[in-house]
Amino acid sequence: MSEEKGEALKALEIENGLSLVPRVKLNLTVYPSTPLTLTHPIDEWKMKRALIDFLRSSHSLSLSLPEEDLQITRHKLLKKRKRDDPVAAGTLRIWDLSFLQTESRLLEWRNRLAENINGIQLNLEGAKFNLAVSVPVSDDFHSMKKDWEEHSAFRSRRQPDTVILRGVPSRWFAEPRVSSKPSMLVTHTIFSTFGNIRNLNVAEDDDFGKDANEDSGDLVSGLYCKIVVQFEKYRDFHDAMRVLCGRSLQKQGSRLKADYEVSWDKDGFFRNSRNQTQEKNNMVSTRAADHYRSEAPRRLAHNSRHSPDNVRPRRFKVRF
Repeated sequence: MSEEKGEALKALEIENGLSLVPRVKLNLTVYPSTPLTLTHPIDEWKMKRALIDFLRSSHSLSLSLPEEDLQITRHKLLKKRKRDDPVAAGTLRIWDLSFLQTESRLLEWRNRLAENINGIQLNLEGAKFNLAVSVPVSDDFHSMKKDWEEHSAFRSRRQPDTVILRGVPSRWFAEPRVSSKPSMLVTHTIFSTFGNIRNLNVAEDDDFGKDANEDSGDLVSGLYCKIVVQFEKYRDFHDAMRVLCGRSLQKQGSRLKADYEVSWDKDGFFRNSRNQTQEKNNMVSTRAADHYRSEAPRRLAHNSRHSPDNVRPRRFKVRF
C-alpha cells in the first residue's frame, strides 16, 4: 500500500529542478438548458461563484477549494455560436489529496466527483445552464492502456514505446543562461529518469492551446514545446505513462503548475521521420543521377575533342 500511495499521491522529483505534482482535473463545459440565443457573453465571475457555492453547499461533496483552482472562460464570438452550442468552458483542479490513501481510492473519488457534478443546473441572470463534466483523456491511464493494448493486438502488432508530451513550458527544458528554447540535452537528461531512451524529438508547439484561447488573441510563439520520447523498453514506456497521467509539472522556485497533455504514439513518429528522410535522400540521389545523365553527352562531346586519338603527338628534341 505504501508503494501505491507513493506513486499516486506524492510529488515525484525528476531532473533539472522539476517535479510531477498529483492532482485531480476535470473538464467543464457549460450549455444552455434550452436552445438559447445570447445577445451578450455570460458573466464569468458569476458563473464561477455559482459553481463554487454548489460545491461547498452540496452534502455529497462538501468541497472547499480556492477560486484560482476553478477556471471558466466564456465564448465571446456570439455571432459564430449556434443556439445549442456551449456558452463557456473551463477546468476544475484539486490539489489537496491528503484525505485519500491509495491510487484506487483516488480514482474512485475522482470518478464519483465527476458523476455528481455532471448535469447540474446553474441559474444565472434568469437563464438556466447545464454543466457537462469529463475526465481529460490524458488523465485516464487505464483507458489509454486499454487503447494501446487493443491497437497493439489488432493493428500494429507491436508494443508501443513512445510517449508524446504537449504543453510543457519551453523555458523549463532550456539550458539556463544560454537560450529560452528547449534543449535536446536537458530534455534527454530529464526523461532518462524513466529509462533508457532510443529516440528523442523536441520542437516548439505553437498550436497548443489555440482552441482553448481562440478569444484571447495570438499566443506567444515558442511558449510551449512538444516532446516525443521513444524508450528502449516497453516497461519504461508503461511506467512513464503511468506517472505522467494525472499530474502537473512544477519548477523549483516557481508557483506555476503547468498542465500538459500526455499521449502515446500510434502513428510511428520516428519510423515516419526516417522514411521521410530516406525519401528526401532518394530524391536528392535521383536528381543528381538525372543531372549526371543530362550532363553526360556534353561531357562526352567535350572529352572526345581532347581524347588521345585526337591529340597531335608532341615532338621532342633529343640530344646525344
